[in-house]
Amino acid sequence: MIGQNSPLDRLRQRQQVRVRATSGGVGKPKGAGLSAAEQRMLREIMAEPMDYIDSEDFYKSGAESRIYDEAAPIKKPDVAWYRPLMDDLTPTKHVTTKTTGNVLLTGAQERVLFLQYNYARHRVSELQIEIGLNDPTEEQARELLKWYRVAHQYREQIAQTNLALVLAMAKRTRMSEVDFADLVSEGNMALLRSVDKFDCGRGFKFSTYACRAILKAFSRQGMKLSKYRQRFPTDFDPAMEKSNHLEIMRATDEKETADEVKHIVLTNEADLSDVEQTVIHHRFGLDAKTDAPPLTLEQVGQIIGVTKERVRQIQNKALEKIRLVLEENRKEGEEQAEDASTPAPGAAPGMHGGTIADSGEGYLPSSN
Repeated sequence: MIGQNSPLDRLRQRQQVRVRATSGGVGKPKGAGLSAAEQRMLREIMAEPMDYIDSEDFYKSGAESRIYDEAAPIKKPDVAWYRPLMDDLTPTKHVTTKTTGNVLLTGAQERVLFLQYNYARHRVSELQIEIGLNDPTEEQARELLKWYRVAHQYREQIAQTNLALVLAMAKRTRMSEVDFADLVSEGNMALLRSVDKFDCGRGFKFSTYACRAILKAFSRQGMKLSKYRQRFPTDFDPAMEKSNHLEIMRATDEKETADEVKHIVLTNEADLSDVEQTVIHHRFGLDAKTDAPPLTLEQVGQIIGVTKERVRQIQNKALEKIRLVLEENRKEGEEQAEDASTPAPGAAPGMHGGTIADSGEGYLPSSN
């Protein structure tokens, strides 16, 4: 636990936005009326000045009542269709975005929403200027939190109303190298930036402004991915992911075994008869040129004057002799390797075939 008046406690207190007690709240601790979440939100609000699109309507008498109370209510969109649609992000399936939950706003309705959104941000900015570098009172803190939540609510409503616009623009954009999910994500971020920067006083529809911003975001994403792929040309190469160590070891073992078998046949270590040597030489091309194919059983039978079935029997008998010699050679090689790795009797650990005296150190005196 963090002790009271400890360095960490003092650092935490400096980072917190202190709420000054009002005259009616004597005896109450500072910020006692705010929860921990509200204090964190208040700290975030006071960290940066609030930006907003100014309008002359904000400075007229009764502006708040006229912008909020006298304005006709605007239906909020139902975005329940959005999440199931984003579960399948394949643009080739042409999933329609026209649902009963979509709300199409007129120019007048858009103006009302943006005035309400920017007025809330305007009030947050005024409170920030009023507070300045001082600690806010509890009334100022609650007023600040209230208008910040109102601004966030209208920002969310405007963005949700135009979610279908991002999907429509993403489907129209032909960028095979960009993933559709990344495209939609960039479009949503551009949509939120457009909500913050759109000026409804100029008389344009929000979709006109947002479409240009979304297309620019798509273009930036394509350029970013193009630069990335220039530096890293291959995202996934199966040949690099798969190890061919086993194939190399198998091919090396087969080549070494074939060379050993050829040596056994040529030196006749398996005690093959003349007929068996003739069959093996012709069947596996040991005496032929490298480009000459081995002879068939029938061709070898014509050479030695027997049937091809008899040639097969002679071949199998010769191969069995060769296999026995090959296994004996392998066993002898393993025994020799094992003997070489085993230290001689009386040798010190870590020394092969020698004693302590052989190292020039130990209990025996030197010859000098």
